[in-house]
Amino acid sequence: MKGMITAKSLVKAFGDFRAVDGVDLEIRPGECFGLLGPNGAGKSTFIGMTYGIVQRTAGDITVFGFDPGTQSREIKRRLGVVTQDNALDDSLTVHENMMIYAAFIGLPTGERKARIDELLGYMNLAHKKDAPIRTLSGGMKRRLVFVRALLGRPELLILDEPTTGLDPAVRHLLWGKVKELRQAGTTIVLTTHYMHEAEVLCDRLVVFNGGKVVAEGTPRGLIEKHAPGFVGIFGAADGGKVRALAEGRGDLHLHEDTSGVYARVADLAELTRFYTEHGLAPLQIRPSNLEDVFLQLTGKELSADA
Repeated sequence: MKGMITAKSLVKAFGDFRAVDGVDLEIRPGECFGLLGPNGAGKSTFIGMTYGIVQRTAGDITVFGFDPGTQSREIKRRLGVVTQDNALDDSLTVHENMMIYAAFIGLPTGERKARIDELLGYMNLAHKKDAPIRTLSGGMKRRLVFVRALLGRPELLILDEPTTGLDPAVRHLLWGKVKELRQAGTTIVLTTHYMHEAEVLCDRLVVFNGGKVVAEGTPRGLIEKHAPGFVGIFGAADGGKVRALAEGRGDLHLHEDTSGVYARVADLAELTRFYTEHGLAPLQIRPSNLEDVFLQLTGKELSADA
């Protein structure tokens, strides 16, 4: 199957700094593909190169078989983007904002109103059609950015940190919409700092670090390869004891951040034995997940604001 997006030895350099450093990857038609990594890892630079707003330094990239460096217009006709910034005109209404954008992308005049009404209903915003943008909540504005991205019926949808700062109810609503779009055949590229979001939505993903792809696979495959097992999370009161007990134990992997000490072992029974025999009281016990993969591969703490 030919890739929707194909990159080979892709490089973007800013002086001596390589923001993207020899990346090879292929995103297949119809899948939801995740780009994970700490701030500055190269995700946004890669996204910019897919539709021509960032010019590559070396290597090759194609989208729909087109070169974004010389054929970005052809790509943008078939692309929708949910940007990190909402970039909505606060002085206009919801409908006025969408009509302006529909004209900008060349949606036929006779189709605009019906398409906008359809998508406002789809994103549970029909009742806000005539509301000024400044009166909308943050969650409503994010949903409206989805409407804007979908106006042109894109074959490829790029979601750049689509749910940062949203409450859980809105986040889950948007997850449901992303799944529906994926099931309808839309190819989706997702960047996110929410590891659970990537685990829920992505068929495959890559982890960027220092401009390079350091891992690629399915969420479950990456967990099994890089961070298998179970995690006990211990509070500050037990932190020193956990660290001391872990010394010299190759089977016990530790990570510490402001929320506590994370101790991961391959076997749940062994984790249970570890804390019961030493009188420890875990705050939580859970199967390992993509957060543990992220920490294992990048050594960076997660941040929704990164």
